[in-house]
Amino acid sequence: MDFNLDDRQQMLVESVRRFVRSEITPGILHREREDAFPWDIIRKIWNMGIMNLTVPPSVGGNGVDILTSALIIRELACGDAGIATSAMCNDLANAVIAFHGNPEQQERFLGPFVAAPLLASFCLTEPGAGSDNSAMTTFIRKEENGSYRLNGTKCFITNASFAAQFTVFCKLEKPAGRFLSCVIVPVPEAPGEGDGKAPEQRVIDLPGGGRVTVGKPEDKLGIRLSNTASVTFEDVIVRPDQVIGDRRLGFSYIVDVLDYARPMVAAIALGTARRALDLTLAYTRERKQFGSRICDLPVARETLVAMWKKTELAELALLKAAAKIQEQASDRGLYASLAKNTAAEAALYCSAEGLHLHGGYGFTNDYEIAKLARDAHILDIYEGVREVQHMIMGREIV
Repeated sequence: MDFNLDDRQQMLVESVRRFVRSEITPGILHREREDAFPWDIIRKIWNMGIMNLTVPPSVGGNGVDILTSALIIRELACGDAGIATSAMCNDLANAVIAFHGNPEQQERFLGPFVAAPLLASFCLTEPGAGSDNSAMTTFIRKEENGSYRLNGTKCFITNASFAAQFTVFCKLEKPAGRFLSCVIVPVPEAPGEGDGKAPEQRVIDLPGGGRVTVGKPEDKLGIRLSNTASVTFEDVIVRPDQVIGDRRLGFSYIVDVLDYARPMVAAIALGTARRALDLTLAYTRERKQFGSRICDLPVARETLVAMWKKTELAELALLKAAAKIQEQASDRGLYASLAKNTAAEAALYCSAEGLHLHGGYGFTNDYEIAKLARDAHILDIYEGVREVQHMIMGREIV
């Protein structure tokens, strides 16, 4: 494993860092209060070529490796975890097509994302099936003409109100079936940028038959610049060429996608932790108590050191996980979970302790540290709660 960045990686990271400083960080609290989806930022991210990172070069992608992808996502999250989540979600939804789709499917379902700044949704979680994927009840059933009929409801779906395409994991033949499938549901048109306000409800009648209904956007504690809503599929007709890979191997495809996604979530968490540390260092260098800068007080310095240690250890875990996945090592899932778990803990700790060192000011929404404290909690939950990561790590090491 070589953690030294080459010239291209260094150039990309620095360009993203400059972009975040000029386009995202200024006015971030005002953006969040507006409660509008940041289409202008998403378009600029797409124009920079740092979105849709899993799209292969054969379809027009930039051929960005896993480590570089993680570094890009980390820098975006230093600006805002919600924006980084929405951008990363395209790869979460499209990774299974890139990994297991045939060339025709890659061209059909990934090509549009290279041509325009579209959003995709990854539809896995259900009201009764969060961490336990085997409990999902969304299913496809084969029709006499060879097509399939998709029915079911997914919840907490990122980008749902604006998505041009849905990647859906579902049971095969019946809700209680043993096998999982992965199907792609493109929609004829997605809501335009407009004022960034998500529709209260989005009803999509598909030309091939069936309906997709996107519910009211969730009113979330944090990552408010990322859109989240439920999605219901009613008698959606799915042609055989919309089924990715082997229709019985959906569970293994989920594992592949999550092994990729968990380091990306770790990158978002690391970016959040870094931002919390930077803000807290800046505040404690300026603020004085008992005749000294807060950062010079032994009790405060001990906390700052603990924050720094957690971010550094999280970065090491992220880099190792990215290297393991890039090498397709047999234990890559173990290190993906380690990175996700370690970075989420760093984000939670740094945002909470950073708020504490800001004192009463940190508890007001006029200070960004309060936003980071709200954002951090989801990083310990989505793409597998900490208990699931512990289960995976325990299974792997034993």
